Amino acid sequence: MAFEKIKNMFSGSSNDESLEDEYLEIDLEQEKKNNKVMVKLFVLNTYEDSNLILNAIREGYTIAVIDIKGLKKKDPIELKRAISKIKKTADALEGSIAGFGDTTVIVTPAFASIDKEISRPKPEEKRRFEDF
Repeated sequence: MAFEKIKNMFSGSSNDESLEDEYLEIDLEQEKKNNKVMVKLFVLNTYEDSNLILNAIREGYTIAVIDIKGLKKKDPIELKRAISKIKKTADALEGSIAGFGDTTVIVTPAFASIDKEISRPKPEEKRRFEDF
């Protein structure tokens, strides 16, 4: 039905009066409501693997957990290039990036942030010998 109206509009049909009375409303927010946040694991073995990570991050609903151990052993210079590329994309999308240990990097989209402050337990007060 809607297709016929559009077809008639472009073909110059004389039923223009019926087109003015009806319209089709499209809900653009509906697509966003159905998406869920996905935590996806990636392994960075080559520089080209960074493109897969970037595509997932650009979708906007993926938190990337990246294992960099393979590329770190093979070629540290390529690792630096790949991480730099991922960092630039995360910054452009207003996301966050942080290292977790020596072999893991986490990248989040704009709606999530990474707390980079290390929380350490408070030291207990030293007790005197008499307290026991």
